[in-house]
Amino acid sequence: MRRQGWLIRCALLLGTWGLLSAASGCQTTIGGQTLPSAHYLTDDIQFFPAGDEFLLPNQVRALEEYRATQAGFAAEAGGGGGGGF
Repeated sequence: MRRQGWLIRCALLLGTWGLLSAASGCQTTIGGQTLPSAHYLTDDIQFFPAGDEFLLPNQVRALEEYRATQAGFAAEAGGGGGGGF
């Protein structure tokens, strides 16, 4: 009997601790709004600097190299028409 009461108390304590830790999260959603935590004024500021607007420079470089290679092959074969590029 004594051991069963101790297990019940431990289970209640762990359950209470789990509920309290789940209720004190970073953000909360109330009525469809995502609201910040209660400590948002003391949080660190995150800054994401603006990067390149064009996100595919490697692909453009690879296409230019491919076109140059294709133009070189067409010039070696004597075809003046070139590719469809």
